Amino acid sequence: MRIVRLANFVTPVSGGLRTTLDELGAGYLAAGHEPVLVVPGESAGDERTRAGRRITVPGPLVPGMGGYRVITGRRRLRRLLDALEPDRLEVSDRTTLRWTGSWARAAGVPSAMVSHESLAGLLRLYRLPARTLADRLNRASAEAFDTVICTTAWAAAEFQRLAVPNLVRVPLGVDLRSFTPGNFDDGLRAGLARPGELLLVHCGRLSPEKRPDRSILALAELRRRGVPAVLAVAGTGPLLGSLRARAAGLPVRFLGHLADRDALAKLLATADVAFAPGPVETFGLAALEALASGTPVVVSRDSALPEVIGPAGAAVDDDPGAYADAVMSLLGRERRESARARAEHYTWPAAVRGFLRAHRLIDTSASPR
Repeated sequence: MRIVRLANFVTPVSGGLRTTLDELGAGYLAAGHEPVLVVPGESAGDERTRAGRRITVPGPLVPGMGGYRVITGRRRLRRLLDALEPDRLEVSDRTTLRWTGSWARAAGVPSAMVSHESLAGLLRLYRLPARTLADRLNRASAEAFDTVICTTAWAAAEFQRLAVPNLVRVPLGVDLRSFTPGNFDDGLRAGLARPGELLLVHCGRLSPEKRPDRSILALAELRRRGVPAVLAVAGTGPLLGSLRARAAGLPVRFLGHLADRDALAKLLATADVAFAPGPVETFGLAALEALASGTPVVVSRDSALPEVIGPAGAAVDDDPGAYADAVMSLLGRERRESARARAEHYTWPAAVRGFLRAHRLIDTSASPR
């Protein structure tokens, strides 16, 4: 079956969504299907990857978003969809690409929309009328597609309150071979922290919804208490300049985007504690990669991450003191063992099977709803 997948807001330096698209595509391919991913870019392209065929459609930059692009040419995309003749349509954008659900219905193609973000949460972040507007847009998405896929109960809640009948919940996974405690690197640690210092890490896009400032404020609070700690920040984005200014005088190492998975895996395994402070995370793949690396995580109580990390981390309120207390509570060998054990509940093969069930491409009798 040809599974055509559409996504906006994907760049070479974007994290969780890009990883998810790659891993699911590779899984579809291994299961004997033909995945085709369509994403925006600076210029047109068509290539074969480990995750199947990848078609790049020229799309404009979104101002102030640090390199994100969107597909805006409906006529061109409609022609491409007609030419591709998909057996299934999977859309990872519930706003600018919602119209493709209508295209799929008219073409007789079963369709699924994957909810990668909390719409109500994002609207709250930008001080917009969250509940009313989110309910209207979410209802429109549910009506436009045959299936709505959410990765956590937290993400599904905004659809469940609308009594959406076509909702499916499928957790994502983590690469348990690439991310492992065995990646601990003495040389890397020596380069980032002095003996006796705690090494903290923040991995993620430096954008408002990720709230990277909370990690810097937590470091400042720990230093104020006399705790010797340093923070490594892996990622880039529109807030980089302001974060550098906020971190002035603090031991913060800005590492930029780590395109090399091995480098990221070493960093996560070498850290003592990781931060994932985004309040609107619907799954939190970076946090799960930290857990797989044996590193406990401090997360925002407002996000889906408490559901994902379980007892392998700490969920706190938006307060530097709470983050600092959580860091100190998560130190110790038993915490690292607990982190790895928790991550082992989430695998990409299980996620692929779940998505294929949602697409009605394998037995649906055990599909979680």
